[in-house]
Amino acid sequence: MHEYLSNSIEAWEDEGGAVLAASAVSSPMTGTAAQVEWAGRIKDQVNNEFDRVNRLFRSIADGQNDDKRSDTEAIIAILEDKRADVMGRGEAGYFIHDWQEIGDQVKLLIRQDPRYQSIKAGSRRRDQTQRIEP
Repeated sequence: MHEYLSNSIEAWEDEGGAVLAASAVSSPMTGTAAQVEWAGRIKDQVNNEFDRVNRLFRSIADGQNDDKRSDTEAIIAILEDKRADVMGRGEAGYFIHDWQEIGDQVKLLIRQDPRYQSIKAGSRRRDQTQRIEP
């Protein structure tokens, strides 16, 4: 039984397993005590925004055909890479200066990524091809 459980857990982890929260793997922040406390609140809001955008993309993917779902899942992977980059930052000043007003920053991070631009270009080509074919 123990070996079966161990093998099951290993297989689950190989497939992605549980993803640690970004705050659980990030390093301690640098700055004054007040800056760190302020940045910590901002960082929580930023993480919540990444969660919100992730849920939005997952909701969209649920209703798509295979090609489009594959694109959306690739965008979600980009989103999670961006989350890791942002949440891995350890300078309180970064969050205070760059993330105090979140706005559409998460969306902009994704749109500026070359992988996203490639996905969108491929999607446009597929759409044009489908319109040409009878």
